[in-house]
Amino acid sequence: MFPLWTTGGYSVVVIDDTMLDAMEKMDKAVEHVQNDFATVRTGRAAPALLERLLVDYYGAPVPLQQLASIQVPEARSLMVKPHERGALAPIEKAIRDSDLGVSPNNDGVVIRLNFPPLTEERRREYVKVVKHMAEEGRVAVRNIRRDARKHLEAAEKEGVISRDDLDRAEKELEKVTHDHVERIDKAFGRKESELLEV
Repeated sequence: MFPLWTTGGYSVVVIDDTMLDAMEKMDKAVEHVQNDFATVRTGRAAPALLERLLVDYYGAPVPLQQLASIQVPEARSLMVKPHERGALAPIEKAIRDSDLGVSPNNDGVVIRLNFPPLTEERRREYVKVVKHMAEEGRVAVRNIRRDARKHLEAAEKEGVISRDDLDRAEKELEKVTHDHVERIDKAFGRKESELLEV
């Protein structure tokens, strides 16, 4: 986990709590970026494309996955099967109004979505979108580092931790930050490859 701190017990608790809190928040930031990536369409159909879609159902916005099951019968198509037949038309409307760029085919029981292959220009646009998401994730991780560093510096000013403890904790915090940024970069690399794959 973390190196053993050499000074009194309370300073160890302050440092460990700060580090664990920062790591937890950074993990959530990375997870958020990965979830955002999943919503960007590649050449393949994926249920994640529809997960954030809200359906106006009886006057309230309801996430699509609560109203229907989503299946992938083929690489470039999705099948949406509503749990209730009354949800069919509102789901179809939500898909039509979304920015997915597909026309839903409603056969009265299920909705089929066929995803055409992406054009080169569209792929490049999506890479820019994903790049922006990755940058937002990196900024979020760095902001968490900044907040943790402020907390540690305040503890050092109050005499709770020594200057040496602060230096060691900041080095560890830097390493943790670097690891999380690297995870975002790797996820971006994978998504970019998927997008550019023809």
